[in-house]
Amino acid sequence: MSILVIQLPARERLTARAADAAPGLRLPAELDFVFSSDGSKATQTGRAAPALLPRADSVVLVLAEADVSWHRIDVPKAPPARVRAALAGVLEDTLLEDEETLHFALAPGAIGGQAGWVAVMHRAWLSAMLGGLEQAGLSVERVVPSSAPTPIATATGLASGRGHFFDTEPGIDSPPWLALAQPDGVVCLRLAGALARALQPAPDAAVRWTATPAAAAAAERWLGAPVAVMTAAERALEAAQSAINLRQFDLAARHRGTRALRDVGRRLLSAEWRPVRWGLVGLVAVQLVGLNAWAWQQRRAVDERKQAMVALLQTTHPGVRAVLDAPVQMERETDRLRAAAGRAGDSDLEALLAAAAAAWPDGQGPVQTLRFESGRLTVAAPGWGEPQLAQFRERLRAAGYAAEAAEGRVTVSRQAERNAA
Repeated sequence: MSILVIQLPARERLTARAADAAPGLRLPAELDFVFSSDGSKATQTGRAAPALLPRADSVVLVLAEADVSWHRIDVPKAPPARVRAALAGVLEDTLLEDEETLHFALAPGAIGGQAGWVAVMHRAWLSAMLGGLEQAGLSVERVVPSSAPTPIATATGLASGRGHFFDTEPGIDSPPWLALAQPDGVVCLRLAGALARALQPAPDAAVRWTATPAAAAAAERWLGAPVAVMTAAERALEAAQSAINLRQFDLAARHRGTRALRDVGRRLLSAEWRPVRWGLVGLVAVQLVGLNAWAWQQRRAVDERKQAMVALLQTTHPGVRAVLDAPVQMERETDRLRAAAGRAGDSDLEALLAAAAAAWPDGQGPVQTLRFESGRLTVAAPGWGEPQLAQFRERLRAAGYAAEAAEGRVTVSRQAERNAA
């Protein structure tokens, strides 16, 4: 999955208040970016206008160290809708600005009732930067800091801190900046002066020291030891791979459901998911082949049964030449042979009269009139109430017959013939 990492320059502090009073904050004319086709290695780096930045599956905005302050607090227990207000109340005595002008974000793993880190940023400025990128056609999914408090090392050889030297204005003869991230917080300050020396970790501390190419020489002189050179693009890509997302509360990305579905689709179409896609295609192909084979077997079984019925009809009744509907023709020929032999069938007058006589309701006199046609016997039933009709139907049902009452008459027929009708 491709990723576009945008490096946002540090906010100008001297003009911050004037910018707050302006109608709106604007993005810089050009932004530094890192494009990675696989999300791990830089494919393209450069500087371009926001509208001309490369398009990627995911867009991450990286904030400078000076634009994010970290505070260690006991995270308050509050409903999700009131967490931000609760954070502002806890940090009220620590903040130098009004809480309405600030944006808060919890670090990963922060749980209510336990100690955790809270990131604080300038809300109007960050909102304006996100809005400007949205207008340029870039939907920022995550906002991450360049530096964040590091977890405490749990094994020998793991770095318990990170120090990065960088120069904001290459070519100018001035001390570089130092961003030092440790388990107790993050500081960003110039190397000039005694404060940087006072905060310098002990020589035996496990700190991972890095520096941009322009600041590497000054960093080694100040530190008295070699440092690993890391370009700004490499560091921005590393920051983008963290689990931190500062887009929370009122600045959280909208349409999370749609975004999640889009992310799933992009992930499925990525190169690393190619075996899964081939597996799904193979599974669908196997299912289609299996369904077609099963349907062919079912059609063959149905054809064999039809052929067996035709063979039985032609064997039992050799006089039938053309077979159109084997079951109907079989029943018709059987009825014809039974009638020729002088035997009554279940739908003949004799059988219907016997069934009606056996089911005749208690207390009713003999039948006055009757009519027979096409396997249906209709008898007069004047004065029958619902109890007599119910009793008549129940007795007929036990013998396999059914009765229909209408306008003082009751029609008796075979139950199977009635269902077929």
